[in-house]
Amino acid sequence: MVVTRFAPSPTGFLHIGGLRTALFNYLWARRNGGEFKLRIEDTDQSRNSAEATKAILEAFDWVGMDYDGDPVYQSDRFDLYRSYIMKLLDEGKAYYCYMSKEELDKLREEQMARKERPRYDGRYRDFTGEPPEGVDPVVRIKAPLDGEIVFEDGIKGTITISADEVDDFIIARSDGTPTYNFVVAVDDALMGMTDVIRGDDHLYNTPKQIIVYEALGFKLPRFYHVPMILGEGGKKLSKRDGAADVMDYKRAGYLPEALLNFLVRLGWSRGDQEIFTMEEMLEYFDPADINASASQYNPDKLLWLNAHYIKNSSNERLAGLLEEFGVYLLSHDKREILLDIFKERCKTLKEMAEQIKEVLERPENYDEKAIKKAMKGEAVQILSSFAEKLKKSEDLHLPSDYHAVLEEFVKERGIGFGKIGMPLRVALIGRLGGPDLSDVMSVIGVKESVERIERLINQVKE
Repeated sequence: MVVTRFAPSPTGFLHIGGLRTALFNYLWARRNGGEFKLRIEDTDQSRNSAEATKAILEAFDWVGMDYDGDPVYQSDRFDLYRSYIMKLLDEGKAYYCYMSKEELDKLREEQMARKERPRYDGRYRDFTGEPPEGVDPVVRIKAPLDGEIVFEDGIKGTITISADEVDDFIIARSDGTPTYNFVVAVDDALMGMTDVIRGDDHLYNTPKQIIVYEALGFKLPRFYHVPMILGEGGKKLSKRDGAADVMDYKRAGYLPEALLNFLVRLGWSRGDQEIFTMEEMLEYFDPADINASASQYNPDKLLWLNAHYIKNSSNERLAGLLEEFGVYLLSHDKREILLDIFKERCKTLKEMAEQIKEVLERPENYDEKAIKKAMKGEAVQILSSFAEKLKKSEDLHLPSDYHAVLEEFVKERGIGFGKIGMPLRVALIGRLGGPDLSDVMSVIGVKESVERIERLINQVKE
């Protein structure tokens, strides 16, 4: 059975690079009928935040990625880690190191002066003397002194590290707290991980974790190190580019399926296909097909995908989602017309909410440039005449009914459509641009349309 995990540190919000890693793990486990687990790596008590943990769980909930069992918190497992540290000490595979910080700093300076790579020199590796007083020792693991550490990476191929590149690294600090590479290896083994899919910033942690695995007699998982997502100009993805809190995408009006579709395509592909349903991702995803080179964040692609998913969402679902943006349409009698208009035009729910509000709420102010452009010459008289025609018209319900009135009016007056279209648009929504005038009038009705026209006329006269 395939078992994967996502293991964030709750020191900040979940960003999209993390969500992509989680998605890859989720898809691979689910495709194989396996398990996907969530582990909160909260051993660093000074940097942990309960708010960040809550935000991570909220993000998972929003995108609909369910994990198996309850989240595992490393902070609940200190006794377990201590027992394994004691096991290594008892077996002579780890040892207490009494080197002070000053001694370590001095060693590093000397090594750098000799142009050597700074590393611990193993001076307490086989120490049997009297421990120095007043020093709380760290625990170091005995790393191999010669040979190579070799492992297969499912994306990068065979990785070979010379053993002398890894020193006897610390597995427990002087206060007894275990270190990252130790707890990750112990947890991955005890939680039954078969596949570890993670960012390639962890690539050089892997040899250290392999040393822990082998010292404890644990079976190695398969490793896949995913290249990072790059921002503009090939630089590391910044907050400005899109490395924001995942929930910021929700607040900006993105649909979760659009974000997941966007992320799965950052580094993985299947021919030229761009749009993937969750069912298709589950059918086709294989971590062995992840690209070995970094992928580029493209905000326009995300907007394009979001527009596609909005267009293909039911009006009922959109009406429910728009409530978070202050638009309440579930019981609105013109809901279908409104949503049919805007789902074709808008790329985000936020944009859709703003444009729907423009239709439903009378303009508080008018765009000055639009007034100058639209209200020239006979514009006031033309608008006034159109308002009169609207009042006398009967049985106006559908956009096509209002369109027929507009066409008739233009014909009667012998004017170009722009002569009524521009001033009418400013009267109805306060600016030039926007949806079809017939659509707007069919939503707000004759009475409201006339009142908006008269309000603009009065303002222009003043």
